[in-house]
Amino acid sequence: MIMETTQRLKSAAPLLSQITLLNDCGQISTHAGRNSSQARRHFNVSAALTAKVRPRPKPRAIVEIPGLERVTYGERMHYVPGLSKPVNPDWERGFKDPNRYKSPPVHEMPLHKEKPCYIFNQRTNALEGVRQALWLTKTKLTSGLPPQLLALAQNPTYQIPDQDERVQNAIKHARFWDTTEGRPKKEKYCYTLLNNLLHMCGSLQSSHPALSKRILAEKFTLAASWKRGEDLFQVRGKNGLLLNSMTPLPNFAGKQEVADTADHVLETFYPVSPAIDLQKVHVYKEDNYTGFRSDYPYPNAHTLFFLEAGDVSCKLYPDQLRAKMIMFSFGSALARAHTLYGTQLRVLDHPITVQAVGNNGRVFQFVVFQLNTTDLHEDSGIKNQVWVDEDVLLYDFAKVQPLIKKKQVVVPAGLSGYNPETFSKFLALYLNGAV
Repeated sequence: MIMETTQRLKSAAPLLSQITLLNDCGQISTHAGRNSSQARRHFNVSAALTAKVRPRPKPRAIVEIPGLERVTYGERMHYVPGLSKPVNPDWERGFKDPNRYKSPPVHEMPLHKEKPCYIFNQRTNALEGVRQALWLTKTKLTSGLPPQLLALAQNPTYQIPDQDERVQNAIKHARFWDTTEGRPKKEKYCYTLLNNLLHMCGSLQSSHPALSKRILAEKFTLAASWKRGEDLFQVRGKNGLLLNSMTPLPNFAGKQEVADTADHVLETFYPVSPAIDLQKVHVYKEDNYTGFRSDYPYPNAHTLFFLEAGDVSCKLYPDQLRAKMIMFSFGSALARAHTLYGTQLRVLDHPITVQAVGNNGRVFQFVVFQLNTTDLHEDSGIKNQVWVDEDVLLYDFAKVQPLIKKKQVVVPAGLSGYNPETFSKFLALYLNGAV
């Protein structure tokens, strides 16, 4: 009897090693080890959460045999087992119902064209960033802001009373005070900080009356078309906050400097296509629209304001954000040039200047674009100009709680590392054209 029991235990040893045990958390563990390839069972969750998702069944193909017609129950007006389901024609209403609209095929649309158009919209993530934007707009890049703006930023006459203290309070309001939670979200404090800075700049209207001839526009629609080589491009979409003015901005480059841009050679990024990551469409219209009517009292685009966290579903890297700023500044200037001088390709006697400011709540990007020519077909000739001042910190840290490492305070709580030069540049771009 003892020998039989021993033999049974030996034969059951491989099975005992695979017995599962229930742990304290309600999960199942096996003696075979953590890396076992066997499926685990979970008794603490529903079977619907652990079961595999069944694949969607493929629709049955309807085979049409010439000469044979299926017998349906359409004439009897009710379901009859054994008879086929009738295929009824689509019911055409006598009116347009927007809830049941079906667009025609692409090739039957009135605006369909064989030649495609490449569109740069508010969600375009350009692979080559600024280099791609420079080639598309036929532009020469200059690092840093123009000397006129730097001189305006360094002049203490054009500063706000108690400027540094008020700017720091604006940052603290956006990062600490404007929330009931532990910390505000990025898309919230970016927008709050921009509004606070614009409100501070607008407080100088009493000393600079020209600031009263401006207005802020939000959710405006922009469209600008041009040809680059054999391809057609467009900048189109709703994006940013636009500061409009009754009078145009002054030019930063003189006639001689504009003429010298003819010797500049545009940088290429072959074998990458210039149209990479741009939306390719065949249904389009070659529009040139500033977003405002012809009788609008503020027709000149002054400054575009971009938020890195403005679109939660589309996050851009700093280089792609600067490319977006260049493209929309160029689009605003080009649409204005087509309104003033028509769509003929020409070198402008009076160039059009548009500014742009981008920020993520801490780091600022400054762009100044000057449109010198609308002849963008070839690489030779006069080029447009752009000045870019990138990655300018307004402050280093804004911590709700201190950052402690190895029992030492690395970053204290509150605002630290404030840089007053950043807001001076912001204020210089705002006051440009009013002093």
